[in-house]
Amino acid sequence: MATRVPSVFAVAPSPPSSSSRQGHKLRSVTARVINHRNNRCSSSSSSQIRVSPASSLRFALASPSAAPSSPSPSSPRKRFLTFAAVSMAAAPPPTVLVTGAGGRTGQVVYKKLKERPDQFVARGLVRSEESKEKIGGADDIYVGDIRDASSIVPAIQGADFLIILTSAFPKIKAGFDPTKGGRPEYYYKEGAYPEQVDWLGQKNQIDAAKAAGVKQIVLVGSMGGTNLNHPLNSLGNGNILVWKRKAEQYLADSGIPYTIIRAGGLQDKEGGVRELIVGKDDELLQTPTRTITREDVAEVCIQALQFEESKYKALDLASKPEDSGTPTKDFKALFASVTTKF
Repeated sequence: MATRVPSVFAVAPSPPSSSSRQGHKLRSVTARVINHRNNRCSSSSSSQIRVSPASSLRFALASPSAAPSSPSPSSPRKRFLTFAAVSMAAAPPPTVLVTGAGGRTGQVVYKKLKERPDQFVARGLVRSEESKEKIGGADDIYVGDIRDASSIVPAIQGADFLIILTSAFPKIKAGFDPTKGGRPEYYYKEGAYPEQVDWLGQKNQIDAAKAAGVKQIVLVGSMGGTNLNHPLNSLGNGNILVWKRKAEQYLADSGIPYTIIRAGGLQDKEGGVRELIVGKDDELLQTPTRTITREDVAEVCIQALQFEESKYKALDLASKPEDSGTPTKDFKALFASVTTKF
């Protein structure tokens, strides 16, 4: 899991005596960590070395030459590790903003994050006060319009991660009678076409996240984007998959660590009981395994924030039937199996 590491102090070691060469190296690392807080880092040589608190901690913990294998209770290494452990334990969990938190999948992601207060601080962004009340009306739910870049800023400030679940939604034209057969006609509300929501709205979110220093963006899209003639594109003449794909490309080119999840057909069923399948370039659409539960999509979104293997990758996501395969539990391995960047 990506975790912010606070500035790390170490109790100054005892004056030099007949301590070992390893103890001497530890004191050097400790001094560099302390000096880092004053924006300077020095060593015994005339050259300067920039050492971040995180890298110093990793060196002290991982380097075989950094300290003796069996430190005494009063050794510099013992005091250093004790203080470092306390500092890390006191670090607040990362903040995750879920946009589209009022949607059917967005609500699941937001709820899952709220159930893990020791791991995450959850925030939601919805488009209306009505949507905010629908999911609890908590103070961590912001109201904003993703088509207005300035309205995103309050929600994104201070966030560590962003999960994008916003999407245009076609409506059925009035007068359709399902009892008479035939297919319904669809339309998008004025100002809420895919170009405005799935392209410009997502672009605004990506730009705002980049300006705010967000560490990773998880973007949920749909399979089918490689086919211009996909039926979803014809709904309301919105070309929704075309505009989603354009936003995905913009994210991949942004320089921000990203995970693009192109979900299959979404189901409102129990999650965590199926084997998940990843693919690329819509190849899963040619198989019987092309659906997935909203709960499983939500879990993959959250798991993507915890593994380096998920970064700079795009994947199609579906699942086997509940009575087939083994429920996926090893998400690190799942992300590691993905090789596609887009």
